[in-house]
Amino acid sequence: MAVVQFDVDNGIGTIRLDRPPMNVIDSQVTGELRAAAGEATARTDVRAVVIYGGPKVFAAGADVKEMAPMGHAEILAWVSDLTTTFEELARIPKPVVAAVTGYALGGGLELALCADFRVFGDNVKVGLPEILLGIIPGAGGTQRLPRLIGAAKAKDLVFTGRQVRAAEAKEIGLADRVVAPDDVYTEARSLAGRFVDGPAVALRAAKRAIDDGLSGGLSEGLRLETAIFTGLFGTQDQRIGMESFLERGPGKADFVGR
Repeated sequence: MAVVQFDVDNGIGTIRLDRPPMNVIDSQVTGELRAAAGEATARTDVRAVVIYGGPKVFAAGADVKEMAPMGHAEILAWVSDLTTTFEELARIPKPVVAAVTGYALGGGLELALCADFRVFGDNVKVGLPEILLGIIPGAGGTQRLPRLIGAAKAKDLVFTGRQVRAAEAKEIGLADRVVAPDDVYTEARSLAGRFVDGPAVALRAAKRAIDDGLSGGLSEGLRLETAIFTGLFGTQDQRIGMESFLERGPGKADFVGR
């Protein structure tokens, strides 16, 4: 039985974890997440994506029962597969919003960190508790989290393994919006919906420029930005956007996504 669903409605694709009760991430979840990322990337009718765990919990972490008996070679293959999957989710060339309810711990928080934006319910608890198991986060937690909230704040969460509530998550920049639990998915769709009619090629380019630019120095990032910027000239959306601006002013273009 499938444990990850992918549905499309009005240009928004929803990647829904469905492994009750806690959406623990095992090998099956990993494989199906990777397939969903590929579908979200390939489908032209998908203009933005929401990652959602359902109304009660986002994902309570990786499957410790599956990991515990593994030796070095086995865990290397297991975590490499998970890391590759999360990288494919992070590289979906469209705006991605994580809709987080209940718990997002360990691998669950690492999954949420793959999104461009995060909407939290006001009752959530998130954290990276791996240190309490005698290990460290292994699927992006030590890399994506400090890039998002800064090294010192990330070290606090990683070194202690403590759980953070929604208010603190918002304060440190881990959550972009905090709403009532019942409103999380609706709010995430609303946020994603802002991009559905936007210039898809330029949005893809902007995401690549920011994400890839962060992996190098400023000079390298500026060169990348210049190359991506000039590459957009000649696209239909660039012509439409500039012609619309000259004729009608900003914010009135009807983009076609090409």
